[in-house]
Amino acid sequence: MLQTNSTKFVYFPSENSKSENSSQEMSSETLNQILKTVATQALKEKTPSMQDLENILGSMIQNSSSQDTSDDGKQETKSYGNSEPVTKYLQKLGYLKDDKKWLTKKAFFEIGQKMLEDVMKAINEGSSGFHETRDIGSGDTILDTTRKLDVGDDIKHLNVPVTMLNLIQRKKSKNELVQFPLEMRFDDFEKFETKEEVKVAVVYCIDLSSTMKYSLSSGDGTRIEAAKKALWALYVLNKKFFPNDSIYIVGFGSLASQINPADIPYLKTYDANDNFLHYTNYQAALRLALKILKKDGSQNKRIVMITDGQPSACFIDDESQKNAILADKPYSHFYRPDEQTLSKIKNERDIKLNMHDESVYLCYRYRQVDPAVEAKTLQEAKKCKKEGIEIDTIMVSEEAELLNYVENLEKHLKGRAYYINPEKIDRVLISDFISNRKKVLHSRNS
Repeated sequence: MLQTNSTKFVYFPSENSKSENSSQEMSSETLNQILKTVATQALKEKTPSMQDLENILGSMIQNSSSQDTSDDGKQETKSYGNSEPVTKYLQKLGYLKDDKKWLTKKAFFEIGQKMLEDVMKAINEGSSGFHETRDIGSGDTILDTTRKLDVGDDIKHLNVPVTMLNLIQRKKSKNELVQFPLEMRFDDFEKFETKEEVKVAVVYCIDLSSTMKYSLSSGDGTRIEAAKKALWALYVLNKKFFPNDSIYIVGFGSLASQINPADIPYLKTYDANDNFLHYTNYQAALRLALKILKKDGSQNKRIVMITDGQPSACFIDDESQKNAILADKPYSHFYRPDEQTLSKIKNERDIKLNMHDESVYLCYRYRQVDPAVEAKTLQEAKKCKKEGIEIDTIMVSEEAELLNYVENLEKHLKGRAYYINPEKIDRVLISDFISNRKKVLHSRNS
């Protein structure tokens, strides 16, 4: 009697099973629409819960399906089916996770890539240059070509066979015998050429002060949402084209904190309930960025400030500075967050505020900068410049007074100021980053 060999058993799915599975598959067009909606919701000031996201996506699919009706009155099926919630399906595909920060690493980079692709379509082809840098890095990538060894060159990439051949050819040209031990001359040595690397370290400092939650002039989203979208696409751009670069993110209000790049979509602005953290302290951002870049070994270093307003806070290092301000303005306010506030920020935002023993001087003046704040800001910026760090500023604002301040700051630093339309911040940022053009972009049509 023949025995069935189970190891050679092959399963062929039935037609019914095959059709059932295909009906559950989501079209690429529907998936793209869903991921776009997911990105929009992730960028919101208040991140929706998984249940809220389910309701939003369900309505989006239903509305999309009702609009896509063919001429003969038949509705084109675009959804994957109604057997399970959309969010559960996206979890199976690896886009969502059951967490308050529900985007997975796969979703973060795929959505960022889609944002980048949308922007790249608007950029003219043939632009030269990807990095604006002063220096080149060490040559660690060995090429096939060789060259003569120069005085001071590292001999770790010495081409021994070619070096020996050079010695033999020199001897033969002079009709000399090749004898051991070999007498080598400096001209005999030849080394492999190396590819010089261009490496950049960039710290993007994004303003989280209360005014960043203001709506755009079009009413479509807020300043912080536009800034986060730009930052998201820029981060993916760096990882795609310049994987060896070091990219850091700093969020700042009255104090600054280093941000995990994966948390870019979830960044929130501070408000009055956050115990005076909602002011704008350029000095805090620059100080933390300088601390980060000092630890990085890249030859080219840059700080990019993304903000909508003038600084309204700075650090006070000692009592003499405090007393000098009080002598001029007796009712000035100084602030240092208590442990309860620090704990709240840590629990709610998963960030650690960078602070030392100094207190923060708070002084908001409508469309003006307090002299003490201005002096401290410029002093910190000059420290960065002294370390060879370039500073650029991107203004998410159209107010002339705010733009004038940034322009004057960049004149001192010999940096660049970008005045951009907040609704197109991502396009302008990435276009300049790739095309490597030095220019000033005005937010108002003139």
